[in-house]
Amino acid sequence: MRWKRTLNVVDSHCEGEIGRVITGGVGQVPGQTMFDKKLWLESNLDEIRKLVLFEPRGAVWHNANIILPSNHPEAAMGYVILETTEYPAMSGSNTICVATVLLETGILPIVEPVTELVLEAPAGLIRVRCECRDGKVLSVRLVNQPAFCYHRDAMVEVAGLGSVRMDVAYGGMTYAMVEAADLGFAIEPHEARDLCDLGQRLKAAAVEQLPVAYPGNPDMPGITNTEFMGPLRRENGRLMARNTVVVSPGRCDRSPCGTGSSARLALMHARGEIKPGETFIHESITGSRFTCQIDGLTRLAQYDAVIPAIAGQAWITGLYQMGLDPTDPYPQGFTLADTWFDG
Repeated sequence: MRWKRTLNVVDSHCEGEIGRVITGGVGQVPGQTMFDKKLWLESNLDEIRKLVLFEPRGAVWHNANIILPSNHPEAAMGYVILETTEYPAMSGSNTICVATVLLETGILPIVEPVTELVLEAPAGLIRVRCECRDGKVLSVRLVNQPAFCYHRDAMVEVAGLGSVRMDVAYGGMTYAMVEAADLGFAIEPHEARDLCDLGQRLKAAAVEQLPVAYPGNPDMPGITNTEFMGPLRRENGRLMARNTVVVSPGRCDRSPCGTGSSARLALMHARGEIKPGETFIHESITGSRFTCQIDGLTRLAQYDAVIPAIAGQAWITGLYQMGLDPTDPYPQGFTLADTWFDG
């Protein structure tokens, strides 16, 4: 075979959300931090994201991660997250996939029954606790960077709907957050297309009307996703709720969404609905679950913030080499509006 580029890829999913992990073939990526490396990849090597995630090799519901050495003395490894329309600073499901792949493939040593790791995401250091048995990672609990609310109970004008009550919170990505019931949704699988259509409209209105600026980092993206929140309930003494995050260009996260769960923890705490240390079970539109807690409270510039912890499981589904033939007419893939709705 005469491939122009060869990538070593481990396919995995976290609670239903696909998170490919690229373990080799990218080469050197300049930058002192993972955020620096993220910006460099975005500006200089975006063809890798398109090669891996766009058709005919990828799909709109795929994510990927590039494993890279970290310069931070505490971090065992770093990673940059690739999604269909952006390079997020953080992703919970992708972090769980990365930790699982690092341990189960032997890139980092697995220690049973618990392996403690520090990884560097573009958002900063992420501490993970992996429960392991017989070479399998049974659970990954990650402690995220601080999450906080930008806007509370804002009224946003949405064409065709009028005024919609909305919160905006950061949990590693920034979310326009709405109560699903206010808009007539129960967050069931058959509603997914309508949720996506409306979610993209809500996000666009929020971006236009609710300015956000991450403290100290003007390169941090603004509002990029919409989160539909189901009502809180208690089962066996635990708080529970359903949700779905609409990921651009318009599809539902298959997992409960780690950064979306972090943003919801920040909003719940601001509303007085949860205390630090209390367990919150967050369900996805597919029925999968994350176990969530607030590990502590802090401040980020002018914002009261929480330190979120999210736990879930990932499974490896394949190991292979992805290649690019020099005569392939689609070196950077393509998108069609039948599934890539904004494409």
